[in-house]
Amino acid sequence: MTERAVDELGPVDYLVIEFPAEQADFTGEIGEELVRLVEAGTIRLIDAIVLTKDDDGSVEAAELADIGDLGPLVELETELAELLAAEDVDRLANAMEPGSVAGVLVYENLWAAPFAAAARRAGGQLVASGRIPIQAIIASLEADDTPEGRGA
Repeated sequence: MTERAVDELGPVDYLVIEFPAEQADFTGEIGEELVRLVEAGTIRLIDAIVLTKDDDGSVEAAELADIGDLGPLVELETELAELLAAEDVDRLANAMEPGSVAGVLVYENLWAAPFAAAARRAGGQLVASGRIPIQAIIASLEADDTPEGRGA
């Protein structure tokens, strides 16, 4: 990646999406939606791996190229940077339950790249970011719907 390209990067995030081992399917609707996000220019996929955590806690990581039938993801696989290292895999696997499979995505938020680049040119830097899990938002909205949440 050139220095100019680095200056134009948007924020980079990651997701770990866990499934019970027998329900993991990354090639159906999930794969199609990921391809749509990339084709629409919303994100740029930087890395993607599949983690398998056995019942004893041991973890195996596989790059998409090692998975077999990628379905719609086959067109994205050749563009991946394979950024995640072994220590990253260990940290990510800590979030998983034994007996599960997880897809890990590292992606650049292309929609935010022009804003991020402008902030850097103005002398700013991103010093914190976060994500509120949808489950927490739902719980908060549900709590607001109770008599106690409305102050009654």
